[in-house]
Amino acid sequence: KRYGDYLALDRVDLRVRAGALFGFLGPNGAGKTTTIRILLGLLHADDGVARVLGGDARRDGAKLRAEIGYLPGDVRFYDGLTGRQTLQFFAAARRRDCGGEIRRLARLFDLDLDRRVRDYSRGMKQKLGLIQALMHRPRLLVLDEPTASLDPLIREALYAELRAVALEGRTVVFSSHTLSEVEQLCDEVAILRRGKLIEQERVAVMQQRGVRRVEIVFADAIPTTLPDALNVSQRHKRKLTGSWRGATPALLEWLSSQAVSDVVITPPDLEDLFMAYYNDEASEPAA
Repeated sequence: KRYGDYLALDRVDLRVRAGALFGFLGPNGAGKTTTIRILLGLLHADDGVARVLGGDARRDGAKLRAEIGYLPGDVRFYDGLTGRQTLQFFAAARRRDCGGEIRRLARLFDLDLDRRVRDYSRGMKQKLGLIQALMHRPRLLVLDEPTASLDPLIREALYAELRAVALEGRTVVFSSHTLSEVEQLCDEVAILRRGKLIEQERVAVMQQRGVRRVEIVFADAIPTTLPDALNVSQRHKRKLTGSWRGATPALLEWLSSQAVSDVVITPPDLEDLFMAYYNDEASEPAA
C-alpha cells in the first residue's frame, strides 16, 4: 500500500487461524492500522489480496463487516446521544437484536448507558466502543489498542471476555504497541516494522527471544564470572545494570546461586524485542 511516494505496507503476508487470540504488534507508524483497514475493506491495497472469513475484503467488504466487530484506535461517537442510544443505533444498522448482550456488557464494564456521550470520560468512551464491537457476537473481533484509558480492573474483565470469545471458536485480532499486555492475552503474535512483517510466531517462542532489563544489587562484590546471556551496561560498587537475553528461569536459577540483596527484572518492551532480532538497523528481514 502506497501513499504517494511513501510505502506504508510492503509484501505483508499474514495468516490468522480461526479461534486465535492474535496479537498485532508494532510501534506507531508501523502499518498496523493501515493493515486493519485493508482487511475491513475500508482501504484498498494497491496490490495483493486480502481475504477475511473466507471472503474477499474488497469485493465482499459490506457483507463481511456484518460478521466483524471493530474498535478503531480513535473511536468517536455522536456527543448528543446517550450510550444506550448509541448502541441502539449500531444494533439497528446491523439489523440485530443485541439488547441482552448490551445489558450484560454494560454490567461487565461498569458503564452507565443513560449519560450522554459528551459527558463520558475517555475511559467511558473506550468502554462504549468495546461494547459496540462485542455486542453482536461477531465471528471476528478486530481491536485497535483496546485497553487504552481502561483501569486495571476493567482491563482484566476485557481479557476474560476475549478469552471466552476465543474458546467459542471466534477469532480476536488485538493490535497494540505494548508487548506486556499481548503476552498476557495472546497465543500468537505478528510484528510489523516500517510496513514490513518481520515476525509471526507463538508468544512462548517470542518470550524466549525477548531481552529483559535487569538491575542486581549483590550482597558482596559483583561476581567476576557472569553468564553469557547477561550483557552488562553499567557497574557501580555492588550494583550491576544490564540486559538478559534468554529464558527467565535460567536467570532466576543463576541468581539463586548468588548472594543477592535486591533485583529488578523488567519485562521486554517492543524496542528491546526488535533489538533482540536485529542489531543492524539497516537489515531487511524476510517476511
